[in-house]
Formats: sequence, structure tokens, C-alpha cells
Amino acid sequence: MDFLQSQHSLSAMEWGLRAVIAYFFLVIVAKALGQRAISQLRLLDLVMALVIGNIIAHPLSDEELGLKGSIVTTIVLVVLYLISLFSILKWPAVRRLVNSKPILLVQNGEIIYKGLNKARISIDVLLEELREKKVEDVKKVALALWEANGSISFFLDPKYEPITPDFLQRNAEPFDMPRTIIKEGKVDKKELQNIQKDENWLIAQLERFYQTEIDNVLLATMDSKGTLKVFLYH
Repeated sequence: MDFLQSQHSLSAMEWGLRAVIAYFFLVIVAKALGQRAISQLRLLDLVMALVIGNIIAHPLSDEELGLKGSIVTTIVLVVLYLISLFSILKWPAVRRLVNSKPILLVQNGEIIYKGLNKARISIDVLLEELREKKVEDVKKVALALWEANGSISFFLDPKYEPITPDFLQRNAEPFDMPRTIIKEGKVDKKELQNIQKDENWLIAQLERFYQTEIDNVLLATMDSKGTLKVFLYH
């Protein structure tokens, strides 16, 4: 394990072993940090991502820097990170110190310029976020908040909200997740068994309604009503 220590020179094999160890070590670290750090970068998450990346990167490019010290340092940082997360959950004072409060950007269709300055974003960024949410007019926004993770939460004025079955006092059908029975020309036999069908039935359906074969199917799904939807390669 000398390649983990500081060396004047490393062979190609030793460089490769350093990279392999660093890769799997970072996978374990990411697992320990949890989904929160991966999905949304708040203050602590950003600090951890920058510091850990910097610590691990140097031994992978400089043979005179040992990998062992970087691994130990990273483990200590991960432990401190997890302690910090526990403190945030346990004590509101720590939570307020680390996680900033949402910043008001739009209220009742009016842009709050002070909020834009505080969040350090421009009008262009605000309009871009609105377009991504398919909102073409700021006047339709009842409330917009700049969240601690860098995203913007929008709430439309009730009169601009889409009409839903609940609003019309109508019963809506329950959500139905279709089963994937063919993907990229491969049949999922387990799913066919779940819907009590076999491959011969599937072949017959494809021939009858789509005049095609399994190999030509990019995706085929079936819902609880037995509706078969087929997407062919194009």
C-alpha cells in the first residue's frame, strides 16, 4: 500500500490504483452524505462539495501528496457534516444560522426590487425561472420566494390556477402507473406474468394492431385497463 503514501514517482499501475480507491471512496462518502446533499446544494452542502473535491483531487495529480491523509481528512469532514445536520434538525438557532430564510421576490403581481438585490439575482433570471414554470406574466404570480437552495418557488393567483376536477367537484380516476412490458426490443417477462399474459399474446397484439415485431418496439406499456401503447423506433 505504498502508493497511498507520498512518493517521488508512481508507476502507471499505482496511479490507476489511487484513482480506483479514490473513486470508490467518494461513492461511499456520497452515500454517507445522503440524498439531500446530492439533490440540493445548500450552504453546508456546497462547502462540503468544494472542500472534498479539492482534497481528493490533489493526490490524484501529484505523487508527492499521499492519498491516506486525504482519506482521513475527508472522513473527519463527513463526520462534522453529519453532526452539523443533526444540530440543524435538533436546534432551531443553528438552523437559522446555517439556512437563510426565503427572500420575497414577487408579491401580488408586483416585483420586489429589494428582494432581487438581496438574493443577488437579476430581472432576467426571474423571468427565465417564470418561463421554465410556463408563467408568461409576472402579474399572474401571487407569491415568489427565493429559497435557500437557490431555487424560486412560485404560487399563482387563484384565478389563474388550472381548473382541476376537484374545483369542478367531479370525481377523478385514481392514478395508474402503466407497466413497461417491452423496452428497446426486449420483453419483460416478469411484467407479462403480472398481467397474466404471455409472449405469444404480445406478438399477436403487435401484429394485429401495429403490424410490427418485438424487435422494432422502442417502448410498450400497458395500464390497468389493458390499454397497450407502443412506441416504435423511428
